[in-house]
Amino acid sequence: MRKSYNTAFKSKVALEAIKEQETIQQIALKYDVHPNQVSQWKKQLPDNLPATFERPNKKREEERRLEQERDQLLRTVGELTVVNEFLKKNTASITGKIRND
Repeated sequence: MRKSYNTAFKSKVALEAIKEQETIQQIALKYDVHPNQVSQWKKQLPDNLPATFERPNKKREEERRLEQERDQLLRTVGELTVVNEFLKKNTASITGKIRND
């Protein structure tokens, strides 16, 4: 069975690995984690560090903006669908009248 670690634990282990006061092997033994896992978390830490300083609401704002954009696109698609159906019906009735004449 695979072990699952929370982000606080991963951060703690990765931070110790970055400090390089102990070897990866020592840290792995200390926390009962495979050395490869410690190395992987150490590599991931710099990439994920900027998210630490983001405003908590920034993602929500971005999600709201994307949701509004999606809603607007769906409204536009709906309107265009109605117009398309209207034009199909009117074109059919016009071409049908011309053929019948």
